[in-house]
This record gives sequence, structure tokens and C-alpha cells, in this order.
Amino acid sequence: MKLQGNVTIITGAGQGIGEAYAHRFTEEGARVAVADINREKGEAVTAALRAKGGDAIFVPVDVSSEDDTRKMAQTVVDRWGRIDTLIANAAIFYDIDNTNHSYAYLRKIFDVNFFGVWLSARACYPFMKRQGKGSIITQSSGAAYMHPYVQHDDELPSFHYSITKASISALTHLIAGAGGMAGVRCNAISPGPTMTEATKKTVPEEIMQYIVGVMMALKRPLQPEDLTGAAVFLASEESAMITGQVICVDGGMIMLG
Repeated sequence: MKLQGNVTIITGAGQGIGEAYAHRFTEEGARVAVADINREKGEAVTAALRAKGGDAIFVPVDVSSEDDTRKMAQTVVDRWGRIDTLIANAAIFYDIDNTNHSYAYLRKIFDVNFFGVWLSARACYPFMKRQGKGSIITQSSGAAYMHPYVQHDDELPSFHYSITKASISALTHLIAGAGGMAGVRCNAISPGPTMTEATKKTVPEEIMQYIVGVMMALKRPLQPEDLTGAAVFLASEESAMITGQVICVDGGMIMLG
């Protein structure tokens, strides 16, 4: 087990990629806090982790709330005494309205997809600093680097999902720079097209076929489990000298460097 005893918070762990992270981290020996705004889904994942012998708790959290994120961090420390890893995965995607380019909606997406990551990291950072080490893993997206196909009239689109994920990549560098003196690392995972229920609902089939068939070097869409190895690596001591990086797990769709 690569993460024996590691205490990990995973936001948005009630479904999709976050749920896959929770199962893999449990299998690697981590103690997992399933942090989600949806109590029913979060508790179901927590029960599944416990059923396989994992040490897991459910923590209700709205990541756009500063009070909620601080309570989340404190709850975990009260339970296990420390926070080793934060996977700031929660984001609005499943129910995203790609036709709404209003300023108000853009702010709503930023509240969760960007500020939710910042608030979660800010809540966990003091505990990691006190320990002298910690790993913050953010979730960017290939959407941050691709030209978006957006139908619009005369008004400039908001590019809401893409721009929040591009902002996460930049935030990752800044957190890494600030946290390094305290031994706190920060890296991002940038997934390619991953076959979650959210992706199936949001991305049209013809666009998915184009991305996989034309843009990806490896010609298959990702499954949520394909992302978990990178997360385990970034949480483990094997990546002890890696920080400030954006790791594309996307079958060769975006090749940074």
C-alpha cells in the first residue's frame, strides 16, 4: 500500500472522478474524508469505502463557503489529527448550462470551480504547514487548453468552464510557490475526456468521437480509474520533489512542455 495512514480529503467525492479517487486511496491504505455537498451520494460512497475495510467519514461541504471549508478541515483534524492530502476536485460540470453566458452565471461557476479550490486549500494549508508537509492536488482540465466550440450571437461568450479550469492551472503554480517554504506541495491533474455521467450528459457524442479519434494519441476515452494512479503518485513520497506541475492525464490530447 502506497498511502498507508495518509489522511486525505477529497472534495466532490460523491460521484465521478472524485468517487474513483476515494476508492483508490482507500485501497492504498489512506484514511479518506468524502467531502461533498450531496449528502445522499457522499454517505453512499462512504458506506462503500467502509464495506471494503476502509477508514472513511463523510463531511458535508459547500466548497464555495469559507465557513464550510474551514469546518471540513477542522472535522478531519479532530478525527485523525492531521491532513496529508487534499484533492480539490469539486466543480460544477454535471449540471452546467453551456448556453448561459451571463456575468451572473460566470460568477456562480467561479464560486465553485475556482474559489472552491482556493478556499479548500486555504482551509487545509495551516494544518499542513504545522506538520511541515502536505500535498494539495487540484483538478484542471484539458478544456483549459483547447479552443472551445461555443455557439454565440453578438455577445462574447463567458467560456465559464474552460476559464475556471485555466485559472486552476495558474493557481496551482502560485500555491506551490507560496507553500514550498513550509514543505507543502501543490500539483494539478488535467484530465482528458473522462467517461463520467457528467461527461456523457454534457459532451455531445460527435464531439467526443472527434476528440478521441483525432486529437488523442491514445485512441480511447478515459475511465475515472485512469486518473487515480497520478493522484496516488502526487500524494505519495515518490513525488516528494515535484511541485507546481500540471500533469495531463488525457491519452496524449494536450502535450505540455
